[in-house]
Amino acid sequence: MTGRPRLAVWKFSSCDGCQLSLLDCEDEVLAVANAIEIAYFPEATRRDDDGGNYDISFVEGSVTTPHEAEAIKDIRARSTTLITIGACATSGGIQALKNGASTKDFIDAVYAHPEFITTLDTATPISDHVKVDFELRGCPISKTHLIELIAATLAGRAPQTPAHATCIECKMAGHVCVMVAEGKPCLGPVTHAGCGALCPGYARGCYGCFGPKETPNTASLSARLAENGADRRQIKRLYATFNTNAPAFREEAKAHD
Repeated sequence: MTGRPRLAVWKFSSCDGCQLSLLDCEDEVLAVANAIEIAYFPEATRRDDDGGNYDISFVEGSVTTPHEAEAIKDIRARSTTLITIGACATSGGIQALKNGASTKDFIDAVYAHPEFITTLDTATPISDHVKVDFELRGCPISKTHLIELIAATLAGRAPQTPAHATCIECKMAGHVCVMVAEGKPCLGPVTHAGCGALCPGYARGCYGCFGPKETPNTASLSARLAENGADRRQIKRLYATFNTNAPAFREEAKAHD
């Protein structure tokens, strides 16, 4: 990159939580403000997209409408580096719960005037539509990971984000294992680290916000959950939340239909 790289932040179907995580960085963002130009970020500025090219594009949200399916192709063509942030962008998010069901039935049940709704039958991650250079997981993403990602991208090196399970963070924090000690359902053994084992720290099982870790053994975990008394429906629902469309979680949920 020559000069200050131009950064754009884009929103697709999502709750804006990952963009807010970027705004929450405040002091850290100020520290790199002179190194980058925030050229487009509707959550933070009134500046419009100028139709130009961007060195770095952060994309939050899943592709859920025909407009988004076309827009992401244009963004990819104008971005040197495209990075997806959050569960929606990396796996489809909670809205992917509609995948495989009747979208029309959902629309008819929720909206008084369904004729005004335009949507695809599925909610899918950005990587299903265009090449993605890096995925930052989480619901929402970790501020620490985000700052590391920005710093690494500016320095031209690979980001250093953990690939191990949430269980490692749990042990490092000194938490008692809620599944072993109390028999509570927990996705920690198969979930990507990054949250700091937040839920186990409050004596709750992990909900899998950061999606599957590398090579997760979901079948083994499901067997343990069954030993602890969870039935097939409960196990299926455990995998079908924030990252329901992530392949490892999706396939394990299907195995318990």
